[in-house]
Amino acid sequence: MNLVVAGGTGFIGSALCSRLIERGHSLTLLTRSTSSDTVSPNKAWITWNPESAGAWEQALDGTDGVINLAGEPIAGKRWTEAQKKKIRSSRINSTRALVTAIGKAKKKPTFLLNASAIGYYGPHGDERLAEEQGPGNDFLSRVCGDWEEEAKKAENHGLRVVRLRTGIVLGKGGGALSKMVPPFKLFIGGPLGSGSQWMSWIHLEDEIGLIQFLIEHPNARGAINSTAPNPVTMKEFCRTLGSVLHRPSWAPVPAFALRVMLGEMAEMLLTGQRVIPAEAQKLGYKFRYPAIPEALRSLLA
Repeated sequence: MNLVVAGGTGFIGSALCSRLIERGHSLTLLTRSTSSDTVSPNKAWITWNPESAGAWEQALDGTDGVINLAGEPIAGKRWTEAQKKKIRSSRINSTRALVTAIGKAKKKPTFLLNASAIGYYGPHGDERLAEEQGPGNDFLSRVCGDWEEEAKKAENHGLRVVRLRTGIVLGKGGGALSKMVPPFKLFIGGPLGSGSQWMSWIHLEDEIGLIQFLIEHPNARGAINSTAPNPVTMKEFCRTLGSVLHRPSWAPVPAFALRVMLGEMAEMLLTGQRVIPAEAQKLGYKFRYPAIPEALRSLLA
């Protein structure tokens, strides 16, 4: 297929694009870089600005599908009011711009796979959450809800829309694991807060594998949780991580310390959701790494 990808240079996007090219797809990557547009075999780069219309919109005319992973990193900086506005606008505006460009296309794509996150559900306890669960009412829930609403507008143009609610992605060279491992290697690793909060995670190989699966299956649509089928508590995750690294998990970070260091962002780490990939399993996706011990050993052992 010929695919347009926004957000293809990040931790997930760069790995996904490499895999899609390996599978024979041709990609047009939308980038905010001001450098001149470049072309390489099976990959073209086009400068875009989601804040305004432009020549980039022509890339969507005649393409087979659009993958939108664009958005300011959630945990990149402290959540000041300015940073919260950036987190929100980077997602809403990029999605709105893509859907607007799709509406202008003479030959429209057949699908839009749009990123979202399990933050959609808001803080929860021990209950298992599948895709039919409604949204929460905290900052991330509202961002994800509005983000998904923008993506759903592509259905008015005849596209099938997949809203991919991704959990904590574990992979080499970036993402959450790169921040979790160093304290353990220094023998000061441990759970955050009480450790009873649930972590809904997914191996990077399965994140990429599931995206490939969804773009190639025309019956895949709607909200789909991108999480492994076996979520774990923070305490269990840290115990397993310590075991794989041959380090103890004995130094929990108190909740009050996280709140002092991170402000409002701390609540994202101190609460969690026990999310189940019900739709992905119903569609027939087979997880390569369904359990946390095998996932961590593949990345760290």
